[in-house]
Amino acid sequence: MTFLKTVESKFFHKEIPYKPMGKYVHFLTIRITESYPLFQTDGELNKARVRAGIENKNTISRLSMFKRKQSTPERLVGRELLRNYGLMTAEECEYNVEFAMNNPDCIIYGFAIGDSGSEKSKVVVDTAFSITAFDESHETFTLNAPYENGTMASKGEGGSKPGEITSRINQQDHIRPQVFFPSIVTLKDPTEAGFLYVFNNILRTRHYGAQTTRTGRVRNELIGVIFADGEITSNLRWTQAIYDVMKANNTLNSPDPLDEDEVILSAKTAIEGLMSQEFIVHTDLIGDRFQSLLNEVKSLTGNEEGIKQLLQQADGEAKAYAKEHISSKKKAAAKTGDKS
Repeated sequence: MTFLKTVESKFFHKEIPYKPMGKYVHFLTIRITESYPLFQTDGELNKARVRAGIENKNTISRLSMFKRKQSTPERLVGRELLRNYGLMTAEECEYNVEFAMNNPDCIIYGFAIGDSGSEKSKVVVDTAFSITAFDESHETFTLNAPYENGTMASKGEGGSKPGEITSRINQQDHIRPQVFFPSIVTLKDPTEAGFLYVFNNILRTRHYGAQTTRTGRVRNELIGVIFADGEITSNLRWTQAIYDVMKANNTLNSPDPLDEDEVILSAKTAIEGLMSQEFIVHTDLIGDRFQSLLNEVKSLTGNEEGIKQLLQQADGEAKAYAKEHISSKKKAAAKTGDKS
């Protein structure tokens, strides 16, 4: 079944190949915080000290969004959809516990189950970095314990008795709203259904980082898709190029948040400049060319019949791949075990 009219079929495989075949699709994503998410390790926000731009050689600290902070929420959204439409059950495939090894999540995003088998992820995501510096992109909150009358505890204020010791729980750094993380999500050797499955997961995912009921809200704005016969620039270099463009246009208005329209415009300009320096064959769908594709994808995934057909196609391809390649590997491993 063919779903798309805006993309040539030559960019997709008819079935999931067992070995790398040199077809890549790169989703150009700007991740925008809309609450106070936490991307942290050992209780501290992840950050890196790097050069501000490619041209601008000043060094700054940037917030970091590690790979798994991006890929895990997106694959969980896909798994949720597979369960919702009856293509997977929680009993047969539980994330990081027991993988079924034969559904789109397992085959596209990969799995590893000790001696039972493994499948390398076809989705490549690298660390993303904030455009703005760490000091401008986070703030520290003090978490207090409320008394039963609803007031907050502090030294002689807000209802507590004068002279009593504050009942603070702890302090925690949070990422501010309207912080921008440019991120390139790469899918290797896609089928059309696999491409749409990953595309849909990116569009639908709304929460990243430490998961709570009150924070972690992030919106993904896709600005383009690039089909190529190799990998393209890194997240860091794209971020640095965006910084250079915004610096030249005087749109880095610290300490005010960046203007989203300016970020999107600068991101398109930056990636077009970087792609002009590449030594690979590539077809870039950016701007109006991408908008047509985005509208077609939203139309497909925005109705029940369309999303069901897409998921069923992706599931059929995954099961055919698993039967041909994963089952055969398990049988070969079992025979080796019998001989030993």
